[in-house]
Order: sequence, then structure tokens, then C-alpha cells
Amino acid sequence: MASGDLLLRAHAGTPVLARAFACRLLVPARRRSGLVSPLAASKVGIADVVGRRVRSGGADQKRRRRDAEEGFGFSGVATRRELVDEEGEEEEQDKEDDEALKLGVENNGGETGGVDGSYLSETRFDQCAISPLSMKAVKDAGYERMTEVQEATLPIILQGKDVLAKAKTGTGKTVAFLLPAIEVLSTIPREQNQLRPPINLLVMCPTRELANQVAVEARKLLRYHRSLGVQVVIGGTRLTQEQRSMQANPCQILVATPGRLKDHLENTPGFSSRLKGVKVLVLDEADRLLDMGFRRDIEKIIASIPRERQTLLFSATVPEEVRQISHVAMKKDYRFVNTVKEGDEETHAQVSQMYMVAPLDLHFSILYDVLKKHVAEDADYKVIIFCTTAMVTKLVAEVLSQLKLNIREIHSRKSQSARTKVSDEFRKSKGLILVSSDVSARGVDYPDVTLVIQVGIPADREQYIHRLGRTGRKGKEGQGLLLLAPWEKYFLGTVKDLSIAESAVPPVDSSVETEVKNAVRKVEMKSKECAYQAWLGYYNSNKTIGRDKSRLAHLAEEFSQSMGLAVPPAIPKNILRKMGLNNVPGLRSS
Repeated sequence: MASGDLLLRAHAGTPVLARAFACRLLVPARRRSGLVSPLAASKVGIADVVGRRVRSGGADQKRRRRDAEEGFGFSGVATRRELVDEEGEEEEQDKEDDEALKLGVENNGGETGGVDGSYLSETRFDQCAISPLSMKAVKDAGYERMTEVQEATLPIILQGKDVLAKAKTGTGKTVAFLLPAIEVLSTIPREQNQLRPPINLLVMCPTRELANQVAVEARKLLRYHRSLGVQVVIGGTRLTQEQRSMQANPCQILVATPGRLKDHLENTPGFSSRLKGVKVLVLDEADRLLDMGFRRDIEKIIASIPRERQTLLFSATVPEEVRQISHVAMKKDYRFVNTVKEGDEETHAQVSQMYMVAPLDLHFSILYDVLKKHVAEDADYKVIIFCTTAMVTKLVAEVLSQLKLNIREIHSRKSQSARTKVSDEFRKSKGLILVSSDVSARGVDYPDVTLVIQVGIPADREQYIHRLGRTGRKGKEGQGLLLLAPWEKYFLGTVKDLSIAESAVPPVDSSVETEVKNAVRKVEMKSKECAYQAWLGYYNSNKTIGRDKSRLAHLAEEFSQSMGLAVPPAIPKNILRKMGLNNVPGLRSS
């Protein structure tokens, strides 16, 4: 090995050889885990843990992505138009979206970029060969020491190598790819009086919220690079609005969701020509991008940009599909860097995890009981409730609002302007409960979340972990509760190695039960019908629960009864046909 080379250990993969530049690299020592409670631990009272005060420490593809929230086995229900706020005229919506996106860009991200301090290394940014302008911006942002993923990848990326990096959410991945990419862009000669500069850095993100956060971080790092700018293009806003914005103020850095990027490729004059200037391509949260059905869009976009480019894939997990896309997108000599160490716990040591199993008809009462106790015990409470689909999220938010809790709601059926405003308010405030679909599950930094509740079975183990990761950030304590129906209990087998303990179901007071039933009764029938349909689609797609269609219909009836409906809502025949549920006894068609 040459004297200027350093071997980085890739614990679950091949070793990585990197030239050290002017940056001293240290392989961080493995952190000790504080998680000791086994799954089979004795039952813990919910009031003892969740109620205590938290202490702080130091087209088909488009439908498929939408179905990921609306119920995976259920397509073609919402039109593209429904993703935009329908209450105002186009010009009013454009103005609202402009203001909301500006708010999101200016106020997103928090003071430390959402980085968990436990992932900091001993290497400082000023030990690395980055430009004075970037170094000044890094200092202004308050960053002194690198995180482990930044330390491991920065020298390799600065060499111009393609990198596939495996790193957890909250470990500083955004700066890890933005900082060296900006260094590359700052050396490219700029033509004077160029009306439409080429796009040199293209970042693809799975969700709008994450795209906005990446843009926030980019603006911090671009503070002294006056010739460079960043723009965001995402679904849920007007395509024409984005076209006007790109024409009026074209930038060299573009952060986008793949579906909207494909829209611009197909419908925006001159856009494909600007993509011919891409020097660096980034796929952020690559595993989630592929989970959401973006593969075909990504492949089309990759075919539209130069082959001679640098490609960076950052992912929390590296399943086979991520490896396959890496072979398509990256050079053969790409480097794999794994910063998730062997034996490292996948959940934070400071997060107490519990699960509770109760019949569906008790879920609203239990949820209300848990929230009331938590709110009473912690004046600075900040709760996220994750639900299975967007329309179930809407239902839960409406029920809890009727119960006079301080509720905010975020999911894919909300316009982007509404989502950005709610996200920004929740980020900056305390004393709020955010009811969310999985748009908030990854990459979004909400500081000081005291409790995460997951209602219903998560899509998979990874999604459970990512949702839980919204609390216990930056060295602070947090709590997690998973609320399941008896027939969902099998999911616990997928997380049995995590420190999750069973909690006793609290007794439901008759007055509370009456209060909850009255709240449910006040929710509009349309909300219940949409929630029922989405719920059925979600569980129909579950390989375990959806296998037996007759049993699925019976469980759907249980869900219907939990909403106070004696007779389950009828579902349009074409929707039942798309779900493969035609003529299933117990399901009504219209």
C-alpha cells in the first residue's frame, strides 16, 4: 500500500482504499450499546414510561408511489390534481407555494443539520483540503468536527471517485455529499452572461420534505460561493410555477424528487439540454427511492445525463435492489463505504421502546389515554403519531382534534404548501402532536420529539426503525410505542432483537370511552369511507394478512366498527377489481 493511502474498514463489505489528501482520517471506535432489555421483558405500565417527563441530555409509477401511502394494494383512486390544494385559483396557489417553499428553505433543518452528536468523529473540517469559501461557510453553520460518514467519504469523493455509502439517518449524510460536490462545482469555469447555466449537481430524494432539507443545507454551504445557487423541484406544486422559477433564476444545483424531475424532462423546454451539464449525481436515501417505485424514473433520468460524471449513492440499507442500481449508475471501480459497524444497535440507546396489543375498537381510546398522560407530564411535549396510510392519518387526526388535542396533520394528500407550513411549525414549536404518514419517517429533522407512536403494523422492520429514529436525536432521550391489533402481533418477530418491551393495556374509563365515541361520531362519513378503503388496500398488500381474503374482509369489518360504523362502507367495483377483491364475502361494492 502506498504511504498516502488509508484502508477504511467496511464491516459488512469489502475494504475501501482511499487517498488521505490533507485530511487525517480516523476509524472511530465502536460505541458501546446501552440497550439491554429483551423482547420477553416483563410488562411495564404505560403510565410509568410514556407518561413520565422526558429529560433532555447534551402514471403506473406515480400511482405506485402514491399507493405507498394510500394502501399498497390500491391504485388509481387519487388523481394528480388531487395532490394540489383545490381551494384557490392557480395564481393564489403559486403565491402560497412560493411562500411555503421559501419558509421551508430558510427555516428547515435546525442548528446542527439534524446530526446525532454520538456520530461525531475526532477529525475537524479544518484538517481537510476544502476551499476557504467552503470552510468559512462550514464554520458559520457551526460545524467543527466531522461525523463518521463525512470523515470516511469526503476524501474519496474529493478524488472524484464514485461512492456507495451505507450510513444511518441522522449521521450527517447530507453534508457528506454536498460539501465535496460543491467543491467540484466551484472549480468549473462559468460563462459570463449565460442565460441558462447547465445543471452541474443533481440530487434525487424520495420525499418532498427531504428534498427541502437538502436545499436548506446546500444554501448554508453556498453562503460564500456567490456564483452558485440551488433550486428544488418536487411534486405537489404547480409544474408551471417551477418552470417559471427555473427560467427566472436558473441554478447549477437542482434537488428533486424523481417523478417531478421526469415531468420536467418531458414537458419543460430546454431542461434536457441543461441536464447535459451534470457533473455529479446523488441518490439520497437510495433504498427508499427504490422502495417507492422510482426505479424506472431513475433509470430514465440516468440515461439523460452524461456518462462522464461522478455518482454518489447514500443509503441506510444496501439491499439487492440498491446494488443493482449501483451497477447501472456507477463506474465499475466505485467505492463501498460502510459506517454501520458490526454489532451496532439500529435504534438509539436513549429511546425506550414499548409495544401494546389491543383490539381495534380500543385503539382510539388507548391513543387518547396515552397522549393525555404524556401531555400532562411534559409541558414541552412533542409527539409524532405514524399511521399506515394518508387517509387513515386524516381520520386519526380528525378524531384527536375532536378530542381537543393540539393536532397537526401531514400526508401526501395535503398540498405541498400545507405540508411545508405544518413541517416548519412542528420543527420550531413545542406542545404539538403531529399525525403523519410515512412522509415524515426518514431524513426529516424534527428536534426534541419526546414520543413516537406507531399505530398499526409498519411496512417492514426498517420502517419501524426509521420512524422510531424521529425521537432520541442529538443525545436526548425519547420514547416509542407500537400499538398493534392481536392479528398484527407476528410483526414483533421481526424486531425481537431490539429492546422492545410489552406494556400492559391501560384500563379504559367509561367516561373516556364515551368521549372518544362521541369524537368518532362527529367525523364526517367521507373521511371514514376513504380511511376504510385505504386501510383495506394497505392490509391487502401485506403478504401475511392479505393472503386470506375472507379473513381480510372480517378484519376490515373490525376496522369499520372501530369507526362507529355498523355496516362497512361500499367500495367502487373498479377499485375492488384492482385490489383483486372482487366477490369476496363481507366486502360491499358500489
